[in-house]
Amino acid sequence: MSFLAVEAVVIEPILVFGIPVDFILFALTLLGVALFHHHTLPVALTGLATIVSYKLAFTGFKDGIGLGGLGQHMAHEWVTLANLFLLLMGFALLSRHFEESRIPDEMPALLPDDWKGGVTLLCLVFVLSSFLDNIAAALIGGTVARHVFSGKVHIGYLAAIVAASNAGGAGSVVGDTTTTMMWIAGVSPLSVVESYVAAIVAMFIFAVPASLQQQRFSPIVKNPPSGLKIHKVRVFIVAAILVAALAANVIANLKFPALLHTIPVLGLAVWAAILLTAALRRPDWSVMPETFKGTVFLLALVTAASMMPVDRLPAASWQTALGLGFLSAVFDNIPLTALALKQGGYDWGYLAYAVGFGGSMIWFGSSAGVALSNMYPEAKSVGRWISHGWPVAVAYVIGFFVMLAILGWHPDAPR
Repeated sequence: MSFLAVEAVVIEPILVFGIPVDFILFALTLLGVALFHHHTLPVALTGLATIVSYKLAFTGFKDGIGLGGLGQHMAHEWVTLANLFLLLMGFALLSRHFEESRIPDEMPALLPDDWKGGVTLLCLVFVLSSFLDNIAAALIGGTVARHVFSGKVHIGYLAAIVAASNAGGAGSVVGDTTTTMMWIAGVSPLSVVESYVAAIVAMFIFAVPASLQQQRFSPIVKNPPSGLKIHKVRVFIVAAILVAALAANVIANLKFPALLHTIPVLGLAVWAAILLTAALRRPDWSVMPETFKGTVFLLALVTAASMMPVDRLPAASWQTALGLGFLSAVFDNIPLTALALKQGGYDWGYLAYAVGFGGSMIWFGSSAGVALSNMYPEAKSVGRWISHGWPVAVAYVIGFFVMLAILGWHPDAPR
């Protein structure tokens, strides 16, 4: 049977009270993750298996029915999934190199000695994420936080680190996968950079209360240990990995954009740098098992989200863009961005802010949140993340409306 013939017989979604069963199954999976946060991986894998089984038996996939349709679907998604896998695993090793460089031990000497030190660290994460991948920025922030707060980091502050990494990447076409997608699709980097109006406002709204929370929970170390010696080789390795990721992103987008849809360029560049520098200092492979579990969890959710029957978003408006930010906290922002680009009619600065920053509101809403939760397993609680990280949601809304008041809504032409 030809591909066109397979596609033609895909069955329409089955509805229960007007809601596709696919969405109900996905919502139950997310609810299971929220309720059983000590068993997130089994819940996510069970949810994915249930969704795949349902679609195999009843509705088929976007590209066809049965195993052939599943194969076609995975052929479209494998580059995204492979990039996420390689980046999450690779940046976990990078964070250990960074920790063993002893730079985090020196940070108390550079940061203010009170709650303003927490704000300064969040600003550093924000800046790093504007030109580095937000996963790397979040892990560097988490590594420093572990040292300057004596190993006790409040969940509200962890949420703020993730939010800072996502906010910093929201206005840069090299800082986040979604903004890079916009760049590839022809959106001007100047349109994307407008999102910094909202991101900077949001940054200071959540940074202050989160830092005060952290200072009350475990104050910042006022003086670094004496006699520290920075390991320059480790510093070089960290820099080499980050430069490889940045160079691969920029060169591929400017010179070989089609390559980004064919192979996982960023992930391969990171691992090439890791393996080439392994002769200088051995990576800490002991972090791989736990990182692998967290990575598979995220990939299971991303794969399940990609199978949802979302063919079109509501009509483009600032209200829709605001809603997409909340949706990004539970639904992968990559397919949402792809649909918005296909539909058109958005003011792209708002979309970049919404889908980039919105995922910070729940720990599994962004790859940076999952990566940091691998480092701090206690963060894998939706209830605690929301209750302690409430400034992030408040900041998201205020930042959005400040941007709307200052810049107005200037949508692109529908496509």
